[in-house]
Amino acid sequence: MRDVWPGEPYPLGATWDGVGTGFAVFSEVAERVELCLFHDDGSEERVDLSEVDGFVWHGYLPGIMPGQRYGYRVHGPYQPAHGHRCNPAKLLLDPYAKAVDGELQWNEAVFSYHFTDPAKVNRVDSAPFMPKNVVVNPFFEWGNDRPPRVPYHQTVIYETHVRGLTMRHPDVPEELRGTYAGVGHPAVVDHLLSLGVTAVELMPVHHFMPEHFLVARGLTNYWGYNTMAYLAPHGDYSSSGTRGEQVQEFKAMVRALHEAGIEVILDVVYNHTAEGDHMGPTLGFRGIDNAAYYRLHDADRRYYLDYTGCGNSLNVRSPHALQLIMDSLRYWVLEMHVDGFRFDLASALARELHDVDRLSAFFDLIQQDPVISQVKLIAEPWDVGPGGYQVGNFPPLWTEWNGKYRDTVRDFWRGTHSALPDFASRLTGSADLYETSGRRPVASINFVTCHDGFTLADLVSYNRKHNEANGEDNRDGTDDNRSWNCGAEGPVEDPAIVRLRHRQRRNFLATLFLSQGVPMLSHGDELGRTQRGNNNAYCQDNEIAWVDWSALRTEAQLLEFVRKLAKLRSRHPVFQRRRFFHGRHPENGERDLVWLTPGGAEMTAADWHVGYAKSLMVYLNGDAITEPGPRGERISDDSFLLLINAHHEDMAFTLPGETFGAGWLLELDTADDSSEGLFGDERWRAGDVVAVTSRSMQVLRRPRE
Repeated sequence: MRDVWPGEPYPLGATWDGVGTGFAVFSEVAERVELCLFHDDGSEERVDLSEVDGFVWHGYLPGIMPGQRYGYRVHGPYQPAHGHRCNPAKLLLDPYAKAVDGELQWNEAVFSYHFTDPAKVNRVDSAPFMPKNVVVNPFFEWGNDRPPRVPYHQTVIYETHVRGLTMRHPDVPEELRGTYAGVGHPAVVDHLLSLGVTAVELMPVHHFMPEHFLVARGLTNYWGYNTMAYLAPHGDYSSSGTRGEQVQEFKAMVRALHEAGIEVILDVVYNHTAEGDHMGPTLGFRGIDNAAYYRLHDADRRYYLDYTGCGNSLNVRSPHALQLIMDSLRYWVLEMHVDGFRFDLASALARELHDVDRLSAFFDLIQQDPVISQVKLIAEPWDVGPGGYQVGNFPPLWTEWNGKYRDTVRDFWRGTHSALPDFASRLTGSADLYETSGRRPVASINFVTCHDGFTLADLVSYNRKHNEANGEDNRDGTDDNRSWNCGAEGPVEDPAIVRLRHRQRRNFLATLFLSQGVPMLSHGDELGRTQRGNNNAYCQDNEIAWVDWSALRTEAQLLEFVRKLAKLRSRHPVFQRRRFFHGRHPENGERDLVWLTPGGAEMTAADWHVGYAKSLMVYLNGDAITEPGPRGERISDDSFLLLINAHHEDMAFTLPGETFGAGWLLELDTADDSSEGLFGDERWRAGDVVAVTSRSMQVLRRPRE
């Protein structure tokens, strides 16, 4: 008989201390819990956890070392109508597992019912078809690793996918492609630095599993929004393939990025799990304590409330589910050294009943937590439930993916009528969304494209989605793309259309980098990445979704354009305002922002309400920045004129009088197809007439005296 000591109820999960391993798992409904140890010969050894404190079943096993695979079997009621689904025939993953080994095999044994008779309990052992938890070595040589702590107003985010970023990178060794080590490779880090990136936002790296219906089609869940272990880095992203080594490799990636001054933000999916709806498999949470971990219908507890579109919703009303989320967040900050989180479908986490409550228990916990409250917190401020669209309504500590920014900027540059007032708001930090709640421009994470939807190249090349490769008859993915193909659908050779598409890409990028708020660039957009019109490539783990690095040759000018945009933004505080524009500086009375017509006159209320108006000038005064520098010093900068023409015809812009500046230098012209002409030395004087090409923008700079 194996020697089992009582152990401790906390920390939950498997904790190796150098001599042995403590195991602890929560289940209020359990009547008996078995710890299952799996040996290299495939045999299973079961150990009863007889100690129970506060519904935590625990024990300590001397001699259990890192690399040991394990799982749980929970004995208790199987009463779906009452919300209970215990079935000891099903091997269960530890909610606190720090590593997962192996892949799920979609056999009927992993379900708690028989396909031919769902009312009959399935007592077939699922262990041969289940991945296993792994005891990990928590010790790592971090050296002098420190969090970069880049202020929000200086932050540039690069949203990317661990696998897709490096699978086709020629300078990353083949054995490292698609892995954490690949992301931390010097060739990738140097590329990120050249773009001015200060933070990578990694699409889900919590261990996830593909859905049954995708596997049946020969596809997989590429994006990873199907989590099953909130403390475990996804095993398939490890280059070593050794049990538990993904933890060490992830830490090494973070250390390499930190050495370059780049923060690591994780896209986290605490709103649902991979177990799906009431017809889904029994993999962990469902068999451990179904009612504690999931939101159930009060009228019939066989069914799950679904605010996510994925079959279930995590029960954030339960203190134990909330504890899991908070323990997971703290683990990734304290043990894995990440710098922040982007919360997928964050509105679902705020639902205490049916309404989104901005003062829910989840937000209260975040606010008072001394660890989590100090890192970057980014909300995807919507879910699929009623009232779930909450852009602008999250608490002051949070920033948000600004979906209104995306939609407005797309509408403006494709020539939608009456988009000008909203475009002006988005360009200047979306004060209409954030200022009244005491938030700052940096509350807005600005983006034009992201993983979900068209890439930048496809945004200007397709009017319709083309998702046939997903096997759903092109029914999946949104139809609200707000895209414009510039005259023809898909790839073309017409030089006029090609030039217009390139100009539109530069318009979107220039708008993104010169807007107040935090810019987020989607991976590969700087290289013209295309998904061939697929706007929902969640199941495409192939060249449709991977970054094509061979475009370094064909898209060199676009890449150089982005690099110079990043430098322009980083060098000029006028594009990194920490406060909203006030109108006039309280000390010298200078105006910090002025809206001008193409004729050079200040815009009136009537000018804003001309529905067909698609052009304007924006004056940004570098001498009227109200916020102080880091040491309390006054900040001053060059001043800028943005000449923006979204009209389908060329327009003549008359520069304003000498009150705004006697002379101007041309810094940027999105109509210029050559990389050499991006930042020229062309000079203009007050009152000069400047020709601005249709659907383009120019940036003029007035140097400080």
